[in-house]
Formats: sequence, structure tokens, C-alpha cells
Amino acid sequence: MSNAYGIDFGTGNLKIFSKASNDITNIKDTIALVNRNQMYSYGDAAYAMYEKAPANIGVSFPIINGVIADFDNMQTMIYEVLESDLKANIKRSDIVVAVPNDITEVEKKAFFDIFAKAKVRPHSIRICEKPLADAIGMGVDVNEPKGVMVVDMGADTTEISVVSLGGIVISELLPMGGNQLDDSIVTYIRRQFNLVIGRKTAKMLKEEIGSAIEDAQGALMIVGRDVVSGLPMEFEVDAKMVYEGMRDDLQNLATAIKLLLEKVPPELAKDIVHSGIYLTGGGSNIRSLDAFIKSITNIQMNVAERGEETVVMGLSSVVTDAHYSRFGYEMKSRNIN
Repeated sequence: MSNAYGIDFGTGNLKIFSKASNDITNIKDTIALVNRNQMYSYGDAAYAMYEKAPANIGVSFPIINGVIADFDNMQTMIYEVLESDLKANIKRSDIVVAVPNDITEVEKKAFFDIFAKAKVRPHSIRICEKPLADAIGMGVDVNEPKGVMVVDMGADTTEISVVSLGGIVISELLPMGGNQLDDSIVTYIRRQFNLVIGRKTAKMLKEEIGSAIEDAQGALMIVGRDVVSGLPMEFEVDAKMVYEGMRDDLQNLATAIKLLLEKVPPELAKDIVHSGIYLTGGGSNIRSLDAFIKSITNIQMNVAERGEETVVMGLSSVVTDAHYSRFGYEMKSRNIN
């Protein structure tokens, strides 16, 4: 039986929509390797080993800055997920892959070649630009002659785009996302309190008590390593500390959005003012981020309910709805002997 899959290779999470089951699979885009080349685990199980694995197990992220950094292991992982976990018959399946718009053609083609250069090739392979998939996933009819601004804050990158009439008018891919916020929190706590914490702990702080505005409340008890004594110790972190750690990065994000707005043609800018800016991606879950960006741009924000999954939700429409099927296009794979 044939099937169709929409796939979003995120830096943090791998999301797959299956047309047959109408379900979305969302797992960590993480691989654990033994002896550098043998896959030991993948997905959530591999991520659980991050910052905890022994020397002979390396935990890596095959997608970095929105593009494929480890082609062979990413290919192995996606086929393992499709064939073993989802029981896919890949030869009879149609695949639509989401890619960032503001990357090179070579980098886009790598997503296509994950399937085109595999031993088992799908029935068809199409590419869909992420900003369009984002907008469709948030319920926007991108076929309309109406300007829509989408800000997708992912793990390593943030893509700011304006779409209209089924195309991308302007787009910019910023090299900052949730991971940079985590690193900034780690750096701030080390500098201010001589305490070393892991990125996982910083991510937990960001998600639990992090806020884009200064007057947020809340505190968490964490464990880190004291720089002076070298011993583990408990330490209470409040929301103000997390805010201070993220403040400069969030300010840079808001400034980038403002600068892109200045480049938007007047008629499209009018549409954006009336419809608001659409905020999505895993980073959209940061408390009060919408209010912070609105304070800089003076434009209403529309926040996705399931920010991590709006791209794959858009892909679900591309593979199931004839109204959006044209947004998946084919690339050619050239074999070099």
C-alpha cells in the first residue's frame, strides 16, 4: 500500500507526518555512536545520553544550523525511523521534505539526496520551503495576494520571512536560536556565580522560568559544579537571572525582525500590520516573547499553539490537500562517477 510522508529535519527534533495514519511522529534529532561510526541509539533514547555518555559513546546532532552536517548518519537514522518505527514501504511512498529558504542550493539538495541516493529510493521526492510550510501549518492561505510575516525560531537558527501569492518575497536566516539562548544562560551563570551547568540544565531553566520580559517570577533549584572548589553544589536560580542571560540575544532577534520589516514593500507592510506577525518554532514557547517583540515593532503577534510542529503540519496539507500540493517541487539528483 502506498503512503506519503512529510518530513521536517529540525536541528532539535525530527518530525514526520504519515498520510496513512494521519499522525505526527516527533522525536529528538540525535544519534549515539559507538566507536565513532556504529549507530548505538537514536531519537529520544540518544538524547537522554547527551552530556552523560561514557567516552566510547559519542552523542551527536546530524543537523547543525538548519543544514545536514552528518549525511551518512542522518540517512541511516531517517530510514531506521521510517522502516522500523513507522513500518513504511519506502519504495511505494511519496516524500515531501521541508528545507530552509535562505540556504544554498547545494545544502537544499543534500536533503533531497538523503532519499535520492539511498539504496531504497521512494516513489517520489519533493522539496517544500519551510516558511511556506510554516504559514500553511498556522492556517494561513499562502495562495492569497496578502503579505504574511513568519518568524520561525528553531534550535540553531531563526528564519524570518515574508510570503505572498504562494512565494517568498524576502527571507533571512539568522544564526541564533534556542541553543544559543541555552549557551548564553550557561555563560551568564558561570560568570556571575562561578557555577558550571550543562546545556540541558540551561534548557530546563529557559523552558520552566525563562521569560523575555524582566518582571517575570519563579525560581528553580539546580545542581552545578562550583568553579572554585570543583565540587557539585545546589543553587537557586530565579527568573531574573535567566532573563539577564537571554536578554542580549532576544534584543538582537527583535532588532533583526525590525530591520527586515524596513525592507518590506509598502503594500505588503500594510498587510502585515493588519494581520500581525506569525511567531512559531520551538523558541516561540518562551514566556512573553510575543509581548517583547510587539514592544519593539508595534505590531500584533500571532503565536502558534504547537510551534515545534507547524512546519510538519504544513507539510501534511501539502501531501493531502490538492490546494497546496504545488508547494512541493522536485529536484534532480546527478550521480557523479
